[in-house]
Amino acid sequence: QVQLVESGGGLVQPGGSLRLSCAASGSIFSINAMGWYRQAPGKQRELVARIISSGSTNYADSAKGRFTISRDNAKNIMYLQLNSLKPEDTAVYYCNIVGSSSRYGGGFDAWGQGTQVTVSS
Repeated sequence: QVQLVESGGGLVQPGGSLRLSCAASGSIFSINAMGWYRQAPGKQRELVARIISSGSTNYADSAKGRFTISRDNAKNIMYLQLNSLKPEDTAVYYCNIVGSSSRYGGGFDAWGQGTQVTVSS
């Protein structure tokens, strides 16, 4: 079983920055992809940024140029640096990791509990 714990959310003024962290623990043999999603009230969950095993990244158009996804492979921690935050970035942010628990299979698709980001003056 794989557990994800997010941290780093909070209240920030427009234009401010936050750094979200997602720490993974449990039986992890390999990771195929890691991503950050968000869900605002009344809206569907959407992809914010994703990084795959090769290191390639992709971002939602709303995140390009402002957010940066990164990872520490040795520690199984993923980060999302949020800069130039806007009120419309207000949402619960979730981390997601897809991988395998062993070389023989045991695929997993794990989600964190979410961390609230509120951008308001």
